[in-house]
Amino acid sequence: MPEWHENVKRNFLGGWLLAALLLPAVLHGEDHQVLAKQYYREFSATHPVLLRIKPGDVVATKTLDSSGHDDQGEARALRGNPLTGPFFVEGAEEGDALRVHLRKLEMNRNWGYSCYRLGLIAVTPEFIETMAPDNLYPDRVLKGYANIVRWDLDLAQKRVRLRDPASGQQKLDFAARPMLGCIGVPPEGEFTPTSGPAGSYGGNMDYNEVREGATVLLPVYHPGALLYLGDGHALQGDGEPTGNGIETSLNVEFSVELAKHAHLTCPRLETPDNIISVGAQPEFSSDMNHALQIATTDMVQWLVKEYKMESWVAQDLVAFQGKYDVVTVAGSIALKIPKSSLPKLPGDAKK
Repeated sequence: MPEWHENVKRNFLGGWLLAALLLPAVLHGEDHQVLAKQYYREFSATHPVLLRIKPGDVVATKTLDSSGHDDQGEARALRGNPLTGPFFVEGAEEGDALRVHLRKLEMNRNWGYSCYRLGLIAVTPEFIETMAPDNLYPDRVLKGYANIVRWDLDLAQKRVRLRDPASGQQKLDFAARPMLGCIGVPPEGEFTPTSGPAGSYGGNMDYNEVREGATVLLPVYHPGALLYLGDGHALQGDGEPTGNGIETSLNVEFSVELAKHAHLTCPRLETPDNIISVGAQPEFSSDMNHALQIATTDMVQWLVKEYKMESWVAQDLVAFQGKYDVVTVAGSIALKIPKSSLPKLPGDAKK
């Protein structure tokens, strides 16, 4: 082989090796560790930015519980789902979508709390008279609360246990499944919702699939997206029928990517097993039929646009492979399609 061929070959292989070594750093971005000093209870576009990040950066932070207590049990903010953020994402513009990869969600203290009875909206009127009063335990767990009980959180075994009060019939000891109740961005215009409701912007969705390993897709309405997160739960069942999960603080690690010109109309999720459209609405004041319609319509549009299906095929896939989740009682509905039923997208093999 001529010598110049050998030189070209060596240069090519050397360049490829250098690119291979640099690629993980380019994809990974920078690492950030940040703790908030100020927490907010609104998804606002005007709050001071906590941290500016770029797509690919990895952020480690902490969230408070819904009552404003941190991992040491210290009150750091007023009750009402205090939020960590906002995080300004470089390059995010109106019409884009934010892809938030939840790399780690972990419990960071040994206790949490929840209500001990179902919300009245979750049961029939005749049953309400038989329910326990809503004021049995004044100041037992947190000052000013009379309707909650304390759960022990086993950080080593990753379990949650209710020891007091104890049942003589049923042991309440379950595997933990940490999740974020709140994740979202400020909605379009000047509308500034509190951290109580949910909507097209995300917000207080209280969806138990927003957990480690999931990717949350959110519409971008303002420059930088301005991501907020909070309201950690150690465990929560479908529908959140007590009005809460096992509330606690969490360690959170996430990264973000941008999908340019995505024009989402509601939140979406991707998990290892499913793609999910979320008909997110304010709880206790919304028609669940409407939430189902939002989720179903979005899923059909997703399948047509991203997976290049004919509309009628997408509709039949929803009809025969879809699964609906009750996200919150009288609030939101989600629609799941298993990835095993979907064609591969370009780049799927690389993920």
